[in-house]
Amino acid sequence: MTKIPVRRFTARALPIDDQDRVLLLQGFDPEQPGLPFWFTIGGGMEDGETLREAAARELYEEVGIRAGAEEFSGPYGTNTIEFCWAGYAITQDQTFFAVRVADAVVSFEHMEQIEKDTTTAYRWWSVAELESTEEVFFPEDLAAILRKITAGGESA
Repeated sequence: MTKIPVRRFTARALPIDDQDRVLLLQGFDPEQPGLPFWFTIGGGMEDGETLREAAARELYEEVGIRAGAEEFSGPYGTNTIEFCWAGYAITQDQTFFAVRVADAVVSFEHMEQIEKDTTTAYRWWSVAELESTEEVFFPEDLAAILRKITAGGESA
């Protein structure tokens, strides 16, 4: 079956708690429900948005955490990836921003229905847990990005 090509520019939000852990979501491609993976919060920019504004909006829409665009630091990395999801062949330019959150309550209430249908869990991950897990997560260099953020490293 031919996949529909999509090109998108995304902001990835990396909420970091007071224990230096990053919040990830677990989900699956609806065409491959038996292959779950962990992923960062984020999504495509809307008309007129900056990347930081998109990160703030996506953080609220996907996990119910409010933060202003000015609260995000970074970027802590940018790359272009290609993947298939729900019948689409996606080429995605993504930029990673961090935001410190304290006592955050996670809610899937504001997600779009397809996100609710394909997101199964959330979890706060430490660098050590990312480096030692056998579970699949994206981006694959997230432990290094988290280490840079929590060490107060310079953004990219």
